[in-house]
This record gives sequence, structure tokens and C-alpha cells, in this order.
Amino acid sequence: MCDKFTHVSPMSLNQNELEALRILWEQDELKPSEIEERFGWSIENATLRSVLVNLVEKKQVHRRRMGKAYYYSARIPKATMLQGMMETLKRIFAAGSSQALMAQLVETGDIRSSDLKAIREAAKKGPANRSKRSES
Repeated sequence: MCDKFTHVSPMSLNQNELEALRILWEQDELKPSEIEERFGWSIENATLRSVLVNLVEKKQVHRRRMGKAYYYSARIPKATMLQGMMETLKRIFAAGSSQALMAQLVETGDIRSSDLKAIREAAKKGPANRSKRSES
């Protein structure tokens, strides 16, 4: 399933596009006005419609007409997007190493020991369990 989305780099999406995807991952299918209501910041209707058209063209979002209204839904699972972003971050910041990237995040971020405990627990569960949880 991931292969059909690899042509668009997750890092090529702008802040508005990522916010629209975040909303669609949480709500499944919405009209533009419903997306606008949930945006984390003020966005003009015309700007949002441009963002949605761009996401459709980038094959990140599906648009469906129902009556006079268009409804939008995410085509790419959240876990797939996250995986692509992590691969890019690993390549840029850590020579492709997950371990080196995590070490840098710990060193440069505000990660507490309780956060590290949660990370260790997630790592013990394995990739299959994490993917299912991330996509929901």
C-alpha cells in the first residue's frame, strides 16, 4: 500500500497541507467548511480550497462529490506519512540511522525520562502493533 504514495515527499507538503491532512485523519471525510472550522489557525476559505486542490493533485487527498458539495478524505494513512517523514529525517540528520536520530531528538528536545520509558515500551511491542495504532 505504501508504494503508491512514494512519489510525493512528505517534506514537500506545506504547513497548511499537513494541517488539512491531520484533520482528515481524525475525521475521515469532511466538506471544506468543516475542515476550516477545525483548522488550528485562521485560514481564508479561498486559501483552504487551494490547499485541498493541491492535495488532490499530489494524490494525498481524495475528493468526492455528493449532491452540490465536495467531500474530502485522506488517501494516505497517517502511519505511511510518518514513516516517510522519519526516513527523510534519518537521511538528513542521522546518516540513515534511526538510533542516531533518536539520540539527537533526546539531546536537542525536551524529552523526559518518562517519555523514554514510553518509547521503550512501544519498541518492545514491535512494528506491527505500532502501525495499527498509528493508522487509527
